[in-house]
Amino acid sequence: MNTRILQQEVQDFINQHLTESSTKIALKKSPFEGVTSSELAAQIDGKQRCLKKLPLWAQTTKIYYPDKLNLEQCSSEKTAQFKASLIQENTMLMDITSGFGVDDFYFSQRAKTVISCEINESLAAISQYNAKQLQANNIEVKALNGFDFLHDNQELKLDYIYIDPSRRVAQKKVFLLSDCEPNIVHLQEEFLERANHVFIKVAPLLDISAALTELKHVKEIYVISIQNDCKELLFIQEKGYVLKPTITAVRIVGDVIQKFPFSQQQETETEISLSTPLHYLYEPDVCLTKAGAFKSIAKAFDLQKLHQHTHLYTSDVYHPNFLGKVYEVSNIIPFSIFKKSKEKIKTNAVAKNFPLKTEEIKKKFKIIDGGELHSFFTTGSTDELIVIHASRK
Repeated sequence: MNTRILQQEVQDFINQHLTESSTKIALKKSPFEGVTSSELAAQIDGKQRCLKKLPLWAQTTKIYYPDKLNLEQCSSEKTAQFKASLIQENTMLMDITSGFGVDDFYFSQRAKTVISCEINESLAAISQYNAKQLQANNIEVKALNGFDFLHDNQELKLDYIYIDPSRRVAQKKVFLLSDCEPNIVHLQEEFLERANHVFIKVAPLLDISAALTELKHVKEIYVISIQNDCKELLFIQEKGYVLKPTITAVRIVGDVIQKFPFSQQQETETEISLSTPLHYLYEPDVCLTKAGAFKSIAKAFDLQKLHQHTHLYTSDVYHPNFLGKVYEVSNIIPFSIFKKSKEKIKTNAVAKNFPLKTEEIKKKFKIIDGGELHSFFTTGSTDELIVIHASRK
């Protein structure tokens, strides 16, 4: 951590060049002694990334930004705020792998004390400095291996352990919890001996069912999306819990948070009916599809499905609180008729359970992107290929 970067004239330079390419800044000579052009570029790039992902950091004066990879891997403000809402106030939380410390800042807004462990000394120093800038004075940053610290402090009483294991081992991505570092599967019993709850954050690519075969005492699973982009999965283990977990799809759009809880048993036992497209078309948010709430969401909103394998729903009733996008259907055309038309159309085309991919459809039928019209190329309830024209409600 180069403290010269925090000098006012350097900070002024960073703010004055925020709209410029950090790559170009890196190629120019630095105007400051003791601060390289690559360091200036890294700070500008870091602040540019945080303007959207971490606006509080970007708006706070003299924040020090870490390497690009650390910013890419850290939680966004919105997901961190949601996770913090799940813990009780005035509690003790330990983060085994804190990284840039975004989650810990929001945990500190509710917890009495947050112990933040980061094995990378440089990153730990940055996190500690930024915590002071953000006036989070109840975060204790430890520049060491979190598991070693936990093992060496047996008297430490914790309410929560939080861990974001690395999914990249030896420069390769891994997809099983047992392959992550540290090995959560191997350590889970020890963690639950030390804390009442263990929060495990993982990437959305992880298979939920596979994870449940490796993890014990899982009480809750959260699938969190922002603007229809699945950001992360959160597994919450509770000491002594032996029942089946509740899965909650969490959709964050702007300042609105929608939650849909269900169970895998509920999903398995639910029966729904199929229908041709009715007045309204419902496209589920990615948090629902990743969570596997294909039938549960239909039952909750009294919807019918277009096809067993088409994740689009329909109804004659408008449900404004549906977790996803709602469209008003204007026209339904058999694909056999649509493909004979020579007319170019301007529409937002998408293929769902269809033999052609979206880009193939656009190219083959010379579709112009954009406009208010949305066209769904899909399979209907009797296995026929159809095109549904609709507009956003």
